[in-house]
Amino acid sequence: MQQELFPSEQFTFFSLGSGSSGNCYYLGNSRYGMLIDAGIGPRITKKRLAEYGIDFSSIYAVLITHDHYDHIKSVGYLGEKLHIPVYATRQVHHGIANSPLTKTRLNGSTRYIEKGVPFQIEDFKITAFDVPHDSIDNAGYFFEFEGHNLTLVTDAGSITEEVAHYICKANHLVIESNYDEDMLKNGRYPYPLKQRISSGSGHLSNRQTAEFLAANYSSKLRNIWLCHLSGNNNHPDLALQTVERQLVEKGIKVGIEVSLQVLKRNTLSLKTEL
Repeated sequence: MQQELFPSEQFTFFSLGSGSSGNCYYLGNSRYGMLIDAGIGPRITKKRLAEYGIDFSSIYAVLITHDHYDHIKSVGYLGEKLHIPVYATRQVHHGIANSPLTKTRLNGSTRYIEKGVPFQIEDFKITAFDVPHDSIDNAGYFFEFEGHNLTLVTDAGSITEEVAHYICKANHLVIESNYDEDMLKNGRYPYPLKQRISSGSGHLSNRQTAEFLAANYSSKLRNIWLCHLSGNNNHPDLALQTVERQLVEKGIKVGIEVSLQVLKRNTLSLKTEL
């Protein structure tokens, strides 16, 4: 067989942390990459990237889903100090600029995007889309690159028709599985907070995510990562088992036809080659 003169670039994905204590994901190749959300401190972000041989100098962009602190903690350092372009909708940038917790002005690093309007970063064609959550203009992201489609949906109160559209286009899916319904119901949170989490503008439960994935599974889906698990109302094994059980009941061979992983809260995940 004749060897390709220009073989396809190998892309990788991993999580630096996922949950209310800080969210940050990496997507890239051997030459460059980008971060989705910047909710982990700069020193920890640098340390965890370095464990996979990645330096800040190869980070070409930061994409922000929304302006809650667990998604923007380090955005000022990355944008102001390192001059990495920060992509978000105009409303999210406004929220970042006015957050009393970050007190940041990105100035020349600000990049405005619009939902539904694709933009390009090197090999990646990226489309932001609307995700229901009690924040300013929360967005999911759909990435198209080298024959791959990756969709990221976090902090979602429900799976709307628009969210479902982008989930169903994915070969690789990062999706929220925030809480177990019984743990939330019987837990120590005050009733208003329980209502907020389980509302249509809060978070997705293990059951909601599991039922949607089982009902809408496609053979083109190769990787599922469950993200943003609650530290008080969920457990990695419980989230994994809930989703896996629903998929298996539909005849889907988890681990053979599709990979299913949980992205833990304070732990660097395994690097997955796409």
